[in-house]
Amino acid sequence: MNVLFIEDDRMNRRVVRDMLDVAGASMTEAESAEEGLRILDTQDFDMLLVDLRMPGMDGITAIKHIRARGDAKGRVPIIVVTADIAADLRERCLAAGANDVIFKPVAMDNLFDAMGRVLAASDDDMLA
Repeated sequence: MNVLFIEDDRMNRRVVRDMLDVAGASMTEAESAEEGLRILDTQDFDMLLVDLRMPGMDGITAIKHIRARGDAKGRVPIIVVTADIAADLRERCLAAGANDVIFKPVAMDNLFDAMGRVLAASDDDMLA
C-alpha cells in the first residue's frame, strides 16, 4: 500500500510512518497541502492521510481540490488526521469528501481500523 500523508508537523509524520512501516506500507510525506497536491499530480497513491490545520491551504480546502479532479486520483480514499475537536468536524470533513476521520494523538489500532473501513467501503463501491 502506498500512502501520502499531508501533515505540517514532522513528528506526527514520523510517528505515522513508523506505524505504516509495521504494516509494510510505504509513505510519502508532504509538509503542506500545496506540496501534497503537487505530489499527487505526479504519483499514484492507494490512500491519503490529511491534516486539517496547516499553514497556507487547510486540509478541508485540499480535500475539495482533490475531489474536484476529473480523474481516478480524485477518487482516492482520504482519511483526515486531526487534533481538532469541533462538534461539527466529522460532518464538515465528510461533506468536503473525506472518507473517515481519526484524531491525534494517532493510535496504531485507530489508524489501521480506519484504513480497513475505508478500503472495505472502496471495494464495496467498486463491486456495486
